[in-house]
Amino acid sequence: MNKKELRLEYKARRQKLTLDETEEMSLAIANKLLTLAIWEKTYFHLFLPIEEQKEINTEYILHLLSGKDKEIIVSKSDFQTKKMTHYLLTDNTKIKKNEYNIPEPVDGIEVPSNKIDVVFVPLLAFDSKGNRVGYGKGFYDIFLSECTANTIKIGLSYFEPEENIEGISKDDIKLNFCVTPQMIYEF
Repeated sequence: MNKKELRLEYKARRQKLTLDETEEMSLAIANKLLTLAIWEKTYFHLFLPIEEQKEINTEYILHLLSGKDKEIIVSKSDFQTKKMTHYLLTDNTKIKKNEYNIPEPVDGIEVPSNKIDVVFVPLLAFDSKGNRVGYGKGFYDIFLSECTANTIKIGLSYFEPEENIEGISKDDIKLNFCVTPQMIYEF
């Protein structure tokens, strides 16, 4: 299937999930992350979920990162430029939903993309080669292209991979890992 078809299918599959299912799967994903060799890193970028889209609840990962004393970075999206500005998450960070219901920091201490060691990447679907399908705006591909070659890119998915995604472009950035409630995939 191509990206457009996958977007439609996986949005529909996600909407069929109950709150109990999404919470249980989100917790399972966070527990799987504990087995990855990433915990010596310092700067972790975490997306804050859009509840209305039934995105993975990253609060469990947030607690893991806080408990391990990691620097947590969250982003604000500029829909004109398709760029994201990254901020250190502190006790003083105010979070507000934007017009698309994306929780974002109002402001704070800016962190450049090239300082980030690990990025947890939201997605709708992924394939067995590490390609992903997001919402189609390109925010994460632009952001990931600004990171260093050593930045670890970890997709989070409720669902197992597709065999192949048709229509991958040269600008699409591949994942290093994708974590589902059942498995960790390494690419």
